[in-house]
Amino acid sequence: MEDRWVSVEEIGTYLGVKRDTVYKWISDNALPAHKIGRLWMFKKDEVDAWVRAGNGATISNAKMN
Repeated sequence: MEDRWVSVEEIGTYLGVKRDTVYKWISDNALPAHKIGRLWMFKKDEVDAWVRAGNGATISNAKMN
């Protein structure tokens, strides 16, 4: 299992969304992110759990309305 921290760009690619979407989710306090210095970093296992809980779908649906 991978245990390294990933960047905004990497998590965006992993989730198949644009960087701006990642920052929007961070500002909404929705996406589990950690600020390290000036950078936002992510653990893939935390993001995977967030997606499995259906949180990504909730935000996407709210954006459509």
